Amino acid sequence: METSNEKPTTESVLPVYSRGQLALRNGQDRDEIWVAYEGLIYDVSRSRLWKRGNHYEHWAGQDLTRELNHDAPHNANVFDKFTVIGRLG
Repeated sequence: METSNEKPTTESVLPVYSRGQLALRNGQDRDEIWVAYEGLIYDVSRSRLWKRGNHYEHWAGQDLTRELNHDAPHNANVFDKFTVIGRLG
Protein backbone atom coordinates (compact mmCIF):
# COMPACT_ATOMS: atom_id res chain seq x y z
CA MET A 1 0.00 0.00 0.00
CA GLU A 2 1.42 3.33 -1.05
CA THR A 3 1.14 6.33 1.21
CA SER A 4 1.69 9.95 0.43
CA ASN A 5 3.92 12.10 2.57
CA GLU A 6 2.26 15.21 1.22
CA LYS A 7 0.56 17.43 3.75
CA PRO A 8 -2.81 18.88 2.82
CA THR A 9 -2.53 22.36 1.39
CA THR A 10 -4.28 25.24 3.05
CA GLU A 11 -6.65 25.47 0.10
CA SER A 12 -7.71 21.83 0.42
CA VAL A 13 -8.90 22.32 4.01
CA LEU A 14 -10.82 25.54 3.39
CA PRO A 15 -14.61 25.35 3.51
CA VAL A 16 -16.41 25.53 0.18
CA TYR A 17 -19.15 28.13 -0.30
CA SER A 18 -21.66 28.38 -3.13
CA ARG A 19 -22.23 31.52 -5.17
CA GLY A 20 -25.50 31.94 -3.25
CA GLN A 21 -23.69 31.86 0.09
CA LEU A 22 -21.12 34.33 -1.23
CA ALA A 23 -23.91 36.63 -2.46
CA LEU A 24 -25.27 36.93 1.10
CA ARG A 25 -21.96 38.48 2.21
CA ASN A 26 -22.42 41.61 0.13
CA GLY A 27 -22.23 44.21 2.90
CA GLN A 28 -25.98 44.76 2.81
CA ASP A 29 -27.57 41.56 4.14
CA ARG A 30 -24.97 40.69 6.79
CA ASP A 31 -21.99 42.27 8.49
CA GLU A 32 -19.61 40.04 6.54
CA ILE A 33 -18.25 41.43 3.31
CA TRP A 34 -16.70 38.81 1.04
CA VAL A 35 -15.40 38.74 -2.53
CA ALA A 36 -14.07 35.86 -4.59
CA TYR A 37 -11.03 35.96 -6.83
CA GLU A 38 -9.44 33.05 -8.70
CA GLY A 39 -11.58 30.52 -6.79
CA LEU A 40 -10.73 31.81 -3.31
CA ILE A 41 -13.05 33.83 -1.08
CA TYR A 42 -11.60 36.78 0.81
CA ASP A 43 -13.05 38.59 3.82
CA VAL A 44 -12.76 42.30 3.04
CA SER A 45 -14.99 43.40 5.95
CA ARG A 46 -12.22 45.36 7.66
CA SER A 47 -11.31 47.39 4.61
CA ARG A 48 -12.60 50.95 4.71
CA LEU A 49 -12.76 50.78 0.91
CA TRP A 50 -15.43 48.04 1.05
CA LYS A 51 -17.54 49.35 3.99
CA ARG A 52 -20.67 49.89 1.91
CA GLY A 53 -20.29 46.63 0.02
CA ASN A 54 -18.78 48.17 -3.05
CA HIS A 55 -15.40 49.47 -4.15
CA TYR A 56 -15.66 51.81 -7.10
CA GLU A 57 -17.82 49.86 -9.57
CA HIS A 58 -17.05 46.45 -8.03
CA TRP A 59 -19.65 44.87 -5.74
CA ALA A 60 -19.04 42.50 -2.84
CA GLY A 61 -20.76 39.15 -2.63
CA GLN A 62 -19.60 37.99 -6.03
CA ASP A 63 -16.72 36.54 -8.01
CA LEU A 64 -14.58 39.45 -9.21
CA THR A 65 -12.07 37.40 -11.19
CA ARG A 66 -13.14 38.50 -14.66
CA GLU A 67 -13.58 42.14 -13.68
CA LEU A 68 -10.25 42.43 -11.90
CA ASN A 69 -8.28 40.58 -14.56
CA HIS A 70 -9.56 42.98 -17.22
CA ASP A 71 -9.95 46.45 -15.76
CA ALA A 72 -8.47 46.83 -12.29
CA PRO A 73 -5.59 49.28 -11.87
CA HIS A 74 -3.83 46.90 -9.46
CA ASN A 75 -2.76 43.26 -9.56
CA ALA A 76 -3.83 40.20 -7.56
CA ASN A 77 -1.42 41.13 -4.75
CA VAL A 78 -4.10 43.52 -3.49
CA PHE A 79 -5.68 40.46 -1.83
CA ASP A 80 -2.53 39.58 0.15
CA LYS A 81 -3.67 41.71 3.08
CA PHE A 82 -7.05 39.95 3.35
CA THR A 83 -7.90 36.65 5.00
CA VAL A 84 -8.86 33.74 2.75
CA ILE A 85 -11.93 32.22 4.39
CA GLY A 86 -13.00 29.66 1.82
CA ARG A 87 -13.17 28.38 -1.73
CA LEU A 88 -15.86 29.11 -4.27
CA GLY A 89 -17.69 25.91 -5.18
